[in-house]
Amino acid sequence: MALRLAEEGKRVCVLERGRKYPPGSFARTPQELRSNFWRPARGTYGLFDVWSFRHIAAIVAAGVGGGSLIYANVLIRKDERWFFTDGLACKAQPWPVTRKELDPYYDAVEKVLKPQIFPDRYVPNSKTQFMREAAVRMGISETNYDEGDPAKPQWYRPQLAVTFANRCSEPQPGVVIDDGEWNLHNKPRETCRLCGECDVGCNFGSKNTLDYTYLSKALLTGNAALYDLCEVESIQIERRNGHTAYRIGFVQHYPLMQRKSECRYVYAERLVVACGTMGSTLLLLRNRRNLPGLSRNKNLGSRFSGNGDYLAFARFVKRRNPRGRREFVDLRASRSPVITSTFRFPDAHDTANGVRGHYVQDAGYPVIADYVWELLSPVRLFRRAARFAGKLLLKWFTGGGATEIGGQLRALVGDARGSSSSMPLLGMGRDTPNGRMRLNLRRRLTVSWKSTRSQPYFSHVDASAKRIAKNLGGVYAQNPVTSLFNTLITVHPLGGCPMGRSAQDGVVDQFGRVFGCPGLWVADGSVMPGPVGANPSMTIAALAERFADRMVSQWNLQNWPDT
Repeated sequence: MALRLAEEGKRVCVLERGRKYPPGSFARTPQELRSNFWRPARGTYGLFDVWSFRHIAAIVAAGVGGGSLIYANVLIRKDERWFFTDGLACKAQPWPVTRKELDPYYDAVEKVLKPQIFPDRYVPNSKTQFMREAAVRMGISETNYDEGDPAKPQWYRPQLAVTFANRCSEPQPGVVIDDGEWNLHNKPRETCRLCGECDVGCNFGSKNTLDYTYLSKALLTGNAALYDLCEVESIQIERRNGHTAYRIGFVQHYPLMQRKSECRYVYAERLVVACGTMGSTLLLLRNRRNLPGLSRNKNLGSRFSGNGDYLAFARFVKRRNPRGRREFVDLRASRSPVITSTFRFPDAHDTANGVRGHYVQDAGYPVIADYVWELLSPVRLFRRAARFAGKLLLKWFTGGGATEIGGQLRALVGDARGSSSSMPLLGMGRDTPNGRMRLNLRRRLTVSWKSTRSQPYFSHVDASAKRIAKNLGGVYAQNPVTSLFNTLITVHPLGGCPMGRSAQDGVVDQFGRVFGCPGLWVADGSVMPGPVGANPSMTIAALAERFADRMVSQWNLQNWPDT
């Protein structure tokens, strides 16, 4: 929104609650991680904002660039067959926008984010190759991105908003990116170093996140201004110089200057709320009394969904060697981007009620997680440590000394098969958007959501992940948080300000305009009337492109239409 409006010569003010994260600034040490959470009331202004509710938890980001700072970079267009929301009051309700209408805006997103497909030769014998082999065993052929028969299961390498190679160059890790474009951090970037740190912030600038792309381009126009550490809290309508304007109250944080936060205000004739699903819904719920047209809308806070997010694991993956013996393999999950390939499973209409489709993707992680994997086998670790200590004590007591202990240290480390042969599997798809977001008596956000309505879907995802783990040659394991505490974790919360055809079935229209509130838009994941199915970032961006296009085309209309 900021870029497209600034390109048209409009004066744009962007308020971001989080701070800027230039290359090298993302937390890595335990000391840094300790304060890497967003809790201003506790004096921490970090990257991660974690929300915990009954039966579901959500992880989002606070920073210039928003969720793109911690997402896995996957850009997949929403399946054309999935532009409807079922499981609600009406059995099947089409979205107010179609895939055909969004395709030009998907194209516009690709031009800015410049996605690339993970090159196999970057990491020989990587988890990508093992996922491909598993697909062959399952009878699923490889397709190109967004091609193939959508009625059949598919496997492909999706487009990633990551730079693996410079223009007209072979992919090479750690090379300075020479795209010739300025970024708001004014820092050089490097091609992907295969560190698996996409979801904790890329310290090398390899990800084409919003701060390097859309926001930097917006600032280059000279018509946009960006202010970080400015947390919006209030929205009111006022008459100003004979015109209706929005009075936006925000808190200016000063974490590095040891100053108390200040309450400040800015006025705008047109306001775009883009704080993410949790932030936008919370902001509008807290200010609905200040917005008469919104106060009567019963759909605010409705249709919450976790986009069907599901976490599982493939552990102790084995392959037969040339001599026919099964041996553990090195998936190199900490030596690649977080996601490099995806299975797509279509709707299963051959079941009694029909089961919604889903995706299952490989997952990488930072190298420190390899050590965590090893700690998951405490009995084996204790045995190795006891054996190591016993051998040293025996040498000392017998007078043999212990001047060379390389062999003993190697035995202490062990075969590391737990970490090298294991990796997470990420599921997502079309769960039922039956969640409701409200304010409690303390004006804090609550989410009422149960997986009961979506249980057939989650069972289907679980079966697919189990099948993939088996064909990888590994042992399947559920996320212990889900299996033990009946709690799902989502990194793709959606809904709360859903699109609709009128105020009777939505909060915003197909162009992001809030019903009953002229001059007010919402442009983020909260406008989804249901799950996207695929990784939702590209669809969110395409909708924002569409909203901005419509906003610019009708800029000079005196009375903004409500429908």
